[in-house]
Order: sequence, then structure tokens, then C-alpha cells
Amino acid sequence: MFSSGQLAFAGFFVVAFIALMIWSYRKDIQRHKLHYKNVGYKVGIACVVVIFVFIVLRILIH
Repeated sequence: MFSSGQLAFAGFFVVAFIALMIWSYRKDIQRHKLHYKNVGYKVGIACVVVIFVFIVLRILIH
């Protein structure tokens, strides 16, 4: 299905992509702590609200 050259390129690409993502994240970790403080809580609350609205709408429709 794939040639050995294509598989080698895919392997190199995956390794390089993951390495660059790790390097980029480590480089920006201090800015993430400053600008994205308590984002996990906000995302959690948004998910709970969406699930609640979905459940209420399903109950009201049926």
C-alpha cells in the first residue's frame, strides 16, 4: 500500500512534529500560566451548561 520511502517520511514527520510541539509548549509555558489561568474551570462549567441545556431540551421535546 505504501512504499518504504513514504513510511520513512511519515515516521520522520510524526517524530519531528511531536518534537516541535513539545519544544513550542515548553517555550510558552510561562505565558500559558499567565494568560490561561483557571481555563479548565471555565471549560468545565461551559460543558456542564451545554449538557444541561441538551437534557432539558430532550425532556421538553418528548
